[in-house]
Amino acid sequence: MTQLEPRQQAVPTPTRRIHWAWLVAGTAFVTLIGAAGFRAVPSVLIDPLHEEFGWSHATISSAVSINLVLFGVISPFAAALMDSLGMRRVVAGALVLVAAGSGLTVFMTSSWQLLLCWGVLVGVGTGSMSMAFVATVTGRWFVRHRGLVSGVLTAAGATGQLVFLPLVAALATAHGWRTPALVVAAAALAVVPLVLILLRDHPKDVGTTAYGATPDEVMPTGPVTGSSAARAFGALRAAARTRTFWLLAGGFAICGMSTNGLVGTHFVTAAHDHGMPQTTAASLLALVGIFDVAGTIFSGWLTDRVDPRLLLGVYYTLRGLSLVVLPSLFGPNTEPPMWAFIVFYGLDWIATVPPTVALCRNRFGTSGPVVFGWVFASHQIGAALAAVGAGAIRDTQGSYDLAWFMAGGLCGLAALLSLAIRPIREPAHAETRS
Repeated sequence: MTQLEPRQQAVPTPTRRIHWAWLVAGTAFVTLIGAAGFRAVPSVLIDPLHEEFGWSHATISSAVSINLVLFGVISPFAAALMDSLGMRRVVAGALVLVAAGSGLTVFMTSSWQLLLCWGVLVGVGTGSMSMAFVATVTGRWFVRHRGLVSGVLTAAGATGQLVFLPLVAALATAHGWRTPALVVAAAALAVVPLVLILLRDHPKDVGTTAYGATPDEVMPTGPVTGSSAARAFGALRAAARTRTFWLLAGGFAICGMSTNGLVGTHFVTAAHDHGMPQTTAASLLALVGIFDVAGTIFSGWLTDRVDPRLLLGVYYTLRGLSLVVLPSLFGPNTEPPMWAFIVFYGLDWIATVPPTVALCRNRFGTSGPVVFGWVFASHQIGAALAAVGAGAIRDTQGSYDLAWFMAGGLCGLAALLSLAIRPIREPAHAETRS
């Protein structure tokens, strides 16, 4: 038998390492879980705060509204700030703000302190870790599977709801509302070390390229100079000249009204009005989160394959139909029709995000994450209007029925707005005119 030459000797196969993009995505997932959980807490505390302090539902809902508005309005500025300071610094600072806002509520004695803590501090903190963060991570770190990763990271919002809501409801029932407020503060601080260790701003920082990138694909490579606020407003001015931006913003405002603003804020209280225990209602809302994980990931997969405009049209239509029938499903016990609503609505909850991110990236190029931040701001403004509006409807009419019917009709309008977006054949070019 002929002996192998030295250069023909078998060479050990190098160990395949996990691409750093997946570590960044995993860290972002955990961070977004926390941000969603932090925002979900006030919806469970409306009744305990009302009972202890005597504040009206509208007053408490105003704190939620401020939180929701800032969660959206801060988003484009946070995206621009991530371009100049980096994701790691912005996200770590945001977590500290959330911890401060939640922890300080245990000392409050008047409603303005609730507005400051849960509204301003937690709103700014979570707004810096909102869906524009998803667009930034996927835009910098992924070429292959962008839609799927967008779906997974968006689903983190539902997972955070799943993890926190039953725990918060149980803690509030057994130990009062101050205990879950402290738990949220501790959880926010616990995530900071993970962000500092694993979150990286650009692939070049660790000597690699975006996942699935080819040599001829140009990716963002470093900090952007200049004012972050100027960049955010500049992206808004350019996008506001296009028809697509206003159609996306209008549809996404209705998306916020029909999810975070109405269901996310008032579902537990509305169910309690019909005799359902708060812990049961919170568990149902958490189940929405379970099914939304599957629905949003599947939506991300579909976004890589189907026209995003058509997906949005279908999602909004189905959501509107489900909200119209919801008032007839409330009762002291969870009957099969309510279970059907939870499954159906859960699959659709934030399935709208991956196709909306894709449309912003497709239409507005490298400014896509910042433009999506502004579109997401409209989402949260809509959510805030629904949060305070539904609280006012409850105070004046004694029930939420009108709020559910109005939301269902508006979802039909959102479907029409989405389908009115003009198709585009060539991706990755910024849209310059309507």
